[in-house]
Formats: sequence, C-alpha cells, structure tokens
Amino acid sequence: MRTALVIGTGLIGTSIALALTARGVRVYLADQDPDQPRTAAALGAGTDGPPEGQVELAVVAVPPARIAATLAEIQRSGAARAYVDVGSVKGGPGRDLLALGGDPRSYLGTHPMAGKERSGPLAASADLFEGRPWVLTPTPETDTEVLNLALELASLCRAVPVVMDADAHDRAVALVSHTPQLVSSLVAARLESAEESAVRLCGQGIRDVTRIAASEPRMWLDILAANPGPVADVLTEVAADLDETVRALRALESADEAKRAAGVAGVEAVLRRGNAGRERVPGKHGAAPTAYETVAVHISDRPGELARIFADAGRAGVNIEDVRIEHATGQQAGLVELMVVPEAAPGLIAALRERGWSIRG
Repeated sequence: MRTALVIGTGLIGTSIALALTARGVRVYLADQDPDQPRTAAALGAGTDGPPEGQVELAVVAVPPARIAATLAEIQRSGAARAYVDVGSVKGGPGRDLLALGGDPRSYLGTHPMAGKERSGPLAASADLFEGRPWVLTPTPETDTEVLNLALELASLCRAVPVVMDADAHDRAVALVSHTPQLVSSLVAARLESAEESAVRLCGQGIRDVTRIAASEPRMWLDILAANPGPVADVLTEVAADLDETVRALRALESADEAKRAAGVAGVEAVLRRGNAGRERVPGKHGAAPTAYETVAVHISDRPGELARIFADAGRAGVNIEDVRIEHATGQQAGLVELMVVPEAAPGLIAALRERGWSIRG
C-alpha cells in the first residue's frame, strides 16, 4: 500500500494514520471539523489536504450513524480503489450502505479492537493496535483486492486480523465491550451521590471497575444506538443474575438457617461463575491465560522510583509480565504490584530486598 485517505481524525483514525505514515504510506486526512486534520497532521499523521488522485484505500473512521452515508458519498466520487470502515458496529452500516446504493464489492467492514478512555487526535498513538485483534467482516460480494488491502492495513498497524460474520461481531462486542462500558458507568454512578467519607475509601478495586466509565458519553451514545438489541440482550441476562444475587444476599440476613444456607450457595455460585468466565479471558499477547505471582513493593512517590525498580528487576534477570500501582490514601507512597511467572518470584524478592526495597508479605 502506497496511498491512503483517512476520513475522521479522532483517536482511531489518527492512530491508523500515524501507523501507516510510520510505515511509509502517504496518508491524506479529512474530517468535518477542519481543526482535527490540522492537529493530526501536526502530529505527523499525514497531510491535511485532499489527494491529487485516486488512493488505494479509504479508511472511514466516523461515528456509526455516519458510516454508510460517508461511504456512499466517497464511493460515488471514486476516491479510492477500496473502502473500509473501522466502526465498532458492523451489521447496520453494511445494510445501510446497500440501501443507499453503495457498492458492496469495493467495501469491507472492519473493527480494530483497541481504544482509550480519551478521544481526539491528541490521544492517538501509532502503536495503539499492536497485538490487538482487528476484525474483518467480508461478504461473498467483497472483491479479493479489497480483502487483501484490509489485511495489509491490519498488518501495517501491527494488529492480528480476525475474520467474522458482521452480525456475529455485533453480538460479540455487545458482550465484551459495550455491556462492560454500561456496567462500569452504572457502578461509577453510585459514587456520584455517595458520602465523601465513603469515596475516600476508594481503592484499586473500584478504580479497576470504573476506569472505562471516564469515556466520552457522546461517543458511546453513537455506539450503543447502533447496537441496542444485542446489548439489551446481554443486560437482560446480567439483570437476571443481579436479581438472583440480591435474593441470595437478602437470604443471608434471615435468622432461618435453611434460608441462610441457600443464600450462601447463591452468592458462591455467582462468584464461581465469575471465576470461570475470567479464566477464559485471553492472556498476554492473546495466548491462554497464565497465573502470575504478585510481588508487592512499597514505593515512595518520587521521580525515578519506578525506573529504579524496573532496572533492579532487570538486573535480577526477571521479566515483569504486568504491573499495577496502588496509591496510599493521604500519603506520598504506595504499592507497586509486579506480576511475574511463579518460579521467578523468590529470586525477584531476594534481589529487591538486597537492593533495599521493602516487600509486602
């Protein structure tokens, strides 16, 4: 691929443009908001002017409600040899494009499974898609050249292509992306009117659960409006589990031993089902989940402390698989939780203690 047109220069579009530009593709940028392409161009994502002629690939990175109309318009103009979109919903836009008289042969719906809580070109990065799934939803009408260019796009962005049916994709993202966003927002909403004394007790658990609740509401309204049925189906199942769990918890308040026993069984069942579901979430680089040992290190909130602890782990010959930081309330200190393979934990603990670090536990 030598040339591409990216329409929509928010987080995803600009990140794609940055990745393509870094790999030698000449990228042209367009957006309804003229300031956004200028910002993206200033970041090195391409040029904010129209292409001189037909490009090889046009990437439509606009909200789901605008995908079909945008595709139909640029297809009529002959802007590219092939067209893809990168919206988070696939079935509806594809059907809408056909209804608008678009060409299904030169179009392929795609969805890179990556993002951030922040939006806009300033949040973009060329490595956003590295190692992440990039769903492709070809149909029997999709031209082979279009499929090959979509595969090349995913490869240039260092993503992992996954081929799916469009409606199956929409059901899948309802479960693994759209419903978690709403559940996170529902939990975070409990904090809005909570007493300050309760909020001050927030720890890593509530931060983990509510992290994505910081996402832009208008963006998520566009996404959810394009996939309401599958999301409602998943939430109906979640609601049924919540009802059962509430009944089990109420039973734990009873003085009747039989009711209490039933309550214990009900709560335990949902916790164990949660364990089983969590174990199915892919691990590092999409591989099977791996059980890591956590080494918790007390750390002060001073410049260079994180770099020093990583350097000391490196000198000990230990690879840090994952890391989490928990800040102490009201203190300039906290815990760094280093996740390592179990066999490496004893050596890491000994090496860090030798270098003066305080290990919890």
